[in-house]
Amino acid sequence: MKKYKIRNFILSALLVFLGTGCQDFLKEESVSNITANSYITTEAGYEDLVKSCYPLLRDFILNHPLALPGTDLFQASSWDSKSLGDGPALDTYNVNLTSASSEVSAFWDILYREIGRTNSAIERGEAITYADPAKKAARMSEAKFLRALSYFYLVQTWGDVPMPLTETVAANNEVMRVPSAEVYAQIIKDLTEAEAALPVTATDYGRVTKGAAQFLLSKVYLTRGWNFNNSLGGTAADFKTALTWADKVIAAYPLVPKYNTLFPKRETNPLKQYTGAQNDRNSEVVFAIQYNSDVLTNAMEIAPGGPTTREPGNYYHSIFPGNTELVGAAGRTPDYNRHKVQNVPSPAAYRLFDPQKDSRYTHNFLDVIYALKAVSNYAYSFTDANLKVSYGVGDTVAYWTPWNQPATGAAKGIDEGGTKKYAVMNLDQQITGVQVSRLTAPIPTMWKFWQPNIPNGDGYGTFDFALFRSAEAYLIAAEAIVKGATGGALGGADVYYNKVLDRAVGVGVDPLRAKFPENLASMETESYRATPANISVDLILDESARELLGEFNRWWDLKRTGKLIERTKKYNFWTKAKGAMAEKHLVRPIPQTEIDRSSPSLSNNPGY
Repeated sequence: MKKYKIRNFILSALLVFLGTGCQDFLKEESVSNITANSYITTEAGYEDLVKSCYPLLRDFILNHPLALPGTDLFQASSWDSKSLGDGPALDTYNVNLTSASSEVSAFWDILYREIGRTNSAIERGEAITYADPAKKAARMSEAKFLRALSYFYLVQTWGDVPMPLTETVAANNEVMRVPSAEVYAQIIKDLTEAEAALPVTATDYGRVTKGAAQFLLSKVYLTRGWNFNNSLGGTAADFKTALTWADKVIAAYPLVPKYNTLFPKRETNPLKQYTGAQNDRNSEVVFAIQYNSDVLTNAMEIAPGGPTTREPGNYYHSIFPGNTELVGAAGRTPDYNRHKVQNVPSPAAYRLFDPQKDSRYTHNFLDVIYALKAVSNYAYSFTDANLKVSYGVGDTVAYWTPWNQPATGAAKGIDEGGTKKYAVMNLDQQITGVQVSRLTAPIPTMWKFWQPNIPNGDGYGTFDFALFRSAEAYLIAAEAIVKGATGGALGGADVYYNKVLDRAVGVGVDPLRAKFPENLASMETESYRATPANISVDLILDESARELLGEFNRWWDLKRTGKLIERTKKYNFWTKAKGAMAEKHLVRPIPQTEIDRSSPSLSNNPGY
């Protein structure tokens, strides 16, 4: 899909200067009277309609505030133990998390905009004649998949939701919420029909395939099997079905040999910048949101009433914390690029890894910042004016220690009685949100998605975002077996789990994580290799945390498994200290904008 530009049908105005008289200054002339009814009547017109369903996926993953913070792994902002305040509402789940929250309305609106387009494609497709009927069936199935994907996120996030299934052709504010069980039944119907008609390999890379439908079916059945609040229509048989679909994905999409090849290629030291070509296509990616180097086709769409400009391209390199504009920086450059203090990893997110044995730790977290230019006699300390340092290009400016090897004594910075002429930060200092010296920001960069050689800014990334990859299918299968499914093609749940782990640490290697991730004073460790005796939902969630860190899934994974409240209260420092998290927060509030524009007004979820 990267090569296609989506046609937008708008009325254009031609401005013509005709003289100095005001009455003749402007002449408007319509140069296009194309309407949907006149254009979407042929194969070519219908092809463009289906293509138009894909760009909104870029806006879809903009909604990371509802996916990542407020969980066990991420916090919406840095933890500042000296100045707590009320804390971010997405983490504390306090009275500020309401129907008026912009994060809530943004996600709701983008999902229903996508449903509006896919409804049009599904309904209009019946009347379109194709030279190849199989191609038409595939295109209609792409729309069914995208509609199912949207409803899956809606019903997980809000529970009972409106479920329009026909094209909107006139204004209508009469809406009603449909029971979650009916929404799941429709999702499964759409996906089952789509899976039967979709090709194994798409005609254009990036389109929905049979494997994508199979992957989503596995996750939908897994989620329905848990049967949240006995409201989804799920049964124990759903876990067996989830395993069956996951096995199909695993067989068709083999894992790549190295974890870091799934993401942009780079060098740890930007002074040795990677200059080779990037490649986001591999055997493990089941479905990805597409980007390229064309600014026009890369730009996110603009919702009515929304911002007038949006950053083009993949922006996931910029939504995590870190500050590389330190001493020795060359200003705002692409060398380390842009990082906001958003989606801050919790202490547990670091302590779930073995930093020495798990290759994912090294890829996910940047531990060293180098000087990009020479600096002489820089004031090192906040308190000692005589403490100054000089750096040459490439010298270390800041170093964040692994959680299990904290620096002490001489290994600390000179401001803390050590010998190092650069800032040295241990995990207990990192999570305070307070700078130790002038040389560093307290939080290390989470740079899993960092792409070299793109312009500095919030966007501009050209690397595809993998929404589904087969590593997750292994963990879906493991979870389904723990919940009672039998007959897995690979064996028991521990076998599926260890296939993912082996790629990260090596076959048979025994990695160690913190036994008590929430207790920073404890250095007690335990293995996270699975056995038939220790495999559990929590062990799988820990492995999902390591493998899928930041990949737009955590909130829903915790909700599905009934672990959202337990694990968030245990590991998220904001939730633990200031939180009001309760059962009502297992669904989000209905957006106030939707309540206001509906007649009769939609009822809100209980407690909001």
